[in-house]
Amino acid sequence: MYRRIIFCIVIGIVASCSSFKNDGELVGARKVKRWFEPDPYGMVLIPTGSFVIGQNDEDIAWSMSAPQRTVSLAAFWMDETEITNDEYRQFVYSVLDSMKRQRLVDEGYEEFLMKDRKGNVLEPPVLDRRMRIDGKKNEEYKEILEGMNYAGDDRIVAGELDVRKLVYKFSWYDFKQAAANDRFYNPETGIYKGGTVINANGEREAVKGRSSFIMRKSVRIYPDTLCWLKDFTYAYNEPYVKEYFSHVGYDNYPVVGVNWHQAQAFCHWRTALFNNASSNRVQDWRLPSEAEWEYAARGGLSGATYPWGSYYTRNKKGCFMANFKPMRGNYIGDGGSITVPVGTYAPNGYGLYDMAGNVAEWTNDTYDESAYQVTHDMRPYYYQTAAKTDSRIFKRKVIRGGSWKDVAYYMQCGVRTYEYQDSARSYIGFRTVRTKIEF
Repeated sequence: MYRRIIFCIVIGIVASCSSFKNDGELVGARKVKRWFEPDPYGMVLIPTGSFVIGQNDEDIAWSMSAPQRTVSLAAFWMDETEITNDEYRQFVYSVLDSMKRQRLVDEGYEEFLMKDRKGNVLEPPVLDRRMRIDGKKNEEYKEILEGMNYAGDDRIVAGELDVRKLVYKFSWYDFKQAAANDRFYNPETGIYKGGTVINANGEREAVKGRSSFIMRKSVRIYPDTLCWLKDFTYAYNEPYVKEYFSHVGYDNYPVVGVNWHQAQAFCHWRTALFNNASSNRVQDWRLPSEAEWEYAARGGLSGATYPWGSYYTRNKKGCFMANFKPMRGNYIGDGGSITVPVGTYAPNGYGLYDMAGNVAEWTNDTYDESAYQVTHDMRPYYYQTAAKTDSRIFKRKVIRGGSWKDVAYYMQCGVRTYEYQDSARSYIGFRTVRTKIEF
């Protein structure tokens, strides 16, 4: 009897605390008083604001590619430095580890899959990263994973990883193309009548349903280390080909040789990395829009020529403020012959490093001379999905900030230029952003 009374009291307390008991008042489905967005590691908060986008100083003859205009942006987080070799290497190692485990699973080794309390494999299958891959103790593991290495005449030494096989597979929902095809959708039948979509492989196809807007892409993620030779004819850059990405001495240098697609893959992986480890739901990591990049580069200064606010590339002591090509080819005049470790120079007003020089940076925007005229003045963003058969013009992406090989003109906050999305250069890197949920 006593236990029954206690049980009834507990039930009564639980019922009284239930979110569904509201005495007939509209209180919402979730009674969450306050939610705080966690500060992402290594990122700086860029506040909500407006600014005048566009070039506002020196203009090389007829180079004004867009007029000035005032635009407004929502708050976002931005990496305080460019993504480094070591940070990108974490991405490479993670993908390599996943591919090894998947190979072993495909060969029947289910110990590398997550299981429930009863020992049954989860559905859908999930790789178990807690299980150690020990090729020394298990020769069968070693034999299977040998397929990840160079073989035959392609091999120089035994156990040399074939980096061409490092492929990251990911998917996303293309809201832009879904919205463009919404007029073809019949809600009564649930069928699209008409409309086309460009899939992740650049192929144009008829819209069949929701699945048509789910993009699935595979990207080779290892940086193109040969870019150091392809970008410069008759320059001895072989040491950078061999060591720039792999040697510990370059860990804190910005990653280069990464094209726009690889930068996108990194953003997707970084989002998954956080979501798999945290219970907090946040916005996805992504490349910044062109407007976001310029707004952040100005550091809160109105009409600033350079991120540090001055009209000059030197400070009062005569020291250069960034890593670029000064004095008609005196590359080492600023302290570095190529790239330098991130954060070498002073940050701008928002606490961001290297928003001018070191390496130019990918943005998410498609490059077009008329972009400023056609985009909205609230969170402007210009993006075109290009098909394989489209002109190369539609495959240009905006890059900003100038690099170690560029003259001072390209370091100005408002100067814009482009590179093709499938090109990897020794002077282009990137940094990521994340939209802030709470304002």
